[in-house]
Amino acid sequence: MAKKKLLLHTCCAPCSTHCVKELLDDYDVTMYFYNPNIHPYAEYDKRLENALKVGKELGVPVIEAEYDPERWVELIAGFEEEPEGGKRCRICFSMRLARTAEYAAANGFDAFTTTMTISPHKDEKTINEIGAELAKKHKVAWVHSDFKKKDGFKKSGEISKKMGLYRQNYCGCFYSVRTEQ
Repeated sequence: MAKKKLLLHTCCAPCSTHCVKELLDDYDVTMYFYNPNIHPYAEYDKRLENALKVGKELGVPVIEAEYDPERWVELIAGFEEEPEGGKRCRICFSMRLARTAEYAAANGFDAFTTTMTISPHKDEKTINEIGAELAKKHKVAWVHSDFKKKDGFKKSGEISKKMGLYRQNYCGCFYSVRTEQ
């Protein structure tokens, strides 16, 4: 029996390592790099380059979606002073997952999910809630996840180190730079 096709929203290479390995037993995984929140562009480029490296190493395709930071800035307008993990982050999660769901539905994927639930800094309940809502809207299955369970975050770090991946020290947007470094 053929595996179901899964589109994995990929925030960065280190987070994707363990997630891809966990999903490959049950799914035909394609990584989807859509991150208009990442600032500056040099950081975006470095993260994309490393995501491509993971895809090659693990034998999964990587799709780069457009880099549209202007749209991200437009959507989070008015929420610039929100704390990390607040309303601005929910808008950012929603934006990236909506684009992933749209792409999955339009391109014959059976399901989608995200690597973001591996981060100890992200609320997996919020992410899974958004994903489930978008799944209904776009008529494509959402794979509920909490990749940080069972030492997932630690494992991603170990795999990343073995692969020689760049590991960033902030979520991605210029607001997270000021709070996480």
